[in-house]
Amino acid sequence: MSSLFPGLTDDPTGTPTGVPHERPALRFGERSLTYAELASSAGALADRIAGAGAGRVAVWATPTLETAVGVVAALLAGVPAVPLNPKSGESELGHILKDSSPALVLATPGDELPAAFGSLERVDIDERPSAAPGTKEPAPAPAPSPDPSPETPALIVYTSGTTGPPKGAVIPRRAIATTLDALADAWQWTSEDVLVHGLPLFHVHGLILGILGPLRRGGSVRHLGRFGTEGVTRELNDGATMLFGVPTMYHRIAEALPGDPELAGALGRARLLVSGSAALPVHDHERITAATGQRVVERYGMTETLMNTSVRADGEPRAGTVGVPLPGVELRLVEEDGAPITAYDSETVGEIQVRGPNLFTEYLNRPDATAAAFTADGWFRTGDMAVRDPDGYVRIVGRKATDLIKSGGYKIGAGEIENALLEHAGVREAAVTGEPDADLGERIVAWIVPADPQSPPDADELANHVAGRLAPHKRPRVVRYLDALPRNDMGKIMKRALPSG
Repeated sequence: MSSLFPGLTDDPTGTPTGVPHERPALRFGERSLTYAELASSAGALADRIAGAGAGRVAVWATPTLETAVGVVAALLAGVPAVPLNPKSGESELGHILKDSSPALVLATPGDELPAAFGSLERVDIDERPSAAPGTKEPAPAPAPSPDPSPETPALIVYTSGTTGPPKGAVIPRRAIATTLDALADAWQWTSEDVLVHGLPLFHVHGLILGILGPLRRGGSVRHLGRFGTEGVTRELNDGATMLFGVPTMYHRIAEALPGDPELAGALGRARLLVSGSAALPVHDHERITAATGQRVVERYGMTETLMNTSVRADGEPRAGTVGVPLPGVELRLVEEDGAPITAYDSETVGEIQVRGPNLFTEYLNRPDATAAAFTADGWFRTGDMAVRDPDGYVRIVGRKATDLIKSGGYKIGAGEIENALLEHAGVREAAVTGEPDADLGERIVAWIVPADPQSPPDADELANHVAGRLAPHKRPRVVRYLDALPRNDMGKIMKRALPSG
């Protein structure tokens, strides 16, 4: 396998192979590094990591240039990095540190680390490349070490821990390379692309896709630090070609578009708009397309699998779907008893299982959880429920644990009801769950944030709205009103945090 970052591999003259050394690699606000500067600064830190004999390194993953340099350095050293969410509570952080046992923590100078780090050795990341003797040019990157095996762990990314303490998914180098190359094929992603995003850097979307993706292609990334429509407009008007975001971000864009023609024009000039980490409501798809002429591309992945499917740049944009399996990914839907669904009819709901080189290796220190996650013949049980069109397009309807509702003999996905509710003018946000019902087994409950809190749509109106768009058995039987829905750092609705009763 080739290096994860061909653009940071030096030839004998010190010039990054295949990528002009002066090309911008990373930009965070006013601070940036060219490929030559990144090769020099990350290479020097990689030497220090390797010299320390570290088995793993933690990275305090703030949305900064230093975090990107630190992760790249660990990967160049062949040492797995453990990106840490700076918003983690003391208990969660303590669990992750104990479980992963890093030899040191990489951090941005000046950052105050929580007490959970104890006496763990800290290394401040210096993003400034050292100068070559007698010049102002960046010193050549250190000679690269032999490329590690494709199975060598690259990252250990901890899951959200919704059903227990977070588990560390061990992601090998081959999974990162496979996913990024498959996305390059699906999205026609090249070294000429300039990506803009404002995603956190402690998870797959923001770090692997949003930072390592452009570096593997030899392109550029501009990180906003914090998402805002003004930053999106500025960067797309200044030559950025791609935007990555989550549904919360695209919802804010859709809300802003009617009063912001400059934003609409900037989005209209983008080559590709990508949404992920949760389903983008169809209503927001339609509003963005109407204002900009652009279709948002959705893709589907998980911490354990990286990316599984995507709407292709050269394929049919179909709102509400996550496209087709990426090259190299096998995907199937199965019944509750594990029997594969063989005829796809756009209606039959099944659990997604995947198999391919994009998968993680194991849950760190959890052989029991690893074994339970796979079938005997190597399919990973995602826990996500979906339907599939006859031509292969996949539409996610929710999580098996929280979004599959069994009511009146029907299997119903919460996602399609949420989309229908969001089409109602009186609904700003919506979540759908099931609760026990003596007659139906489960009844459908709609949690609504009204567009006008002083005049919310009543329950019968919403039930009839859903029944008219989907089917009568999919209408909500109970409606509850909230000021806001509980969400995590990625904007996903935390249904387990909804009030009981």
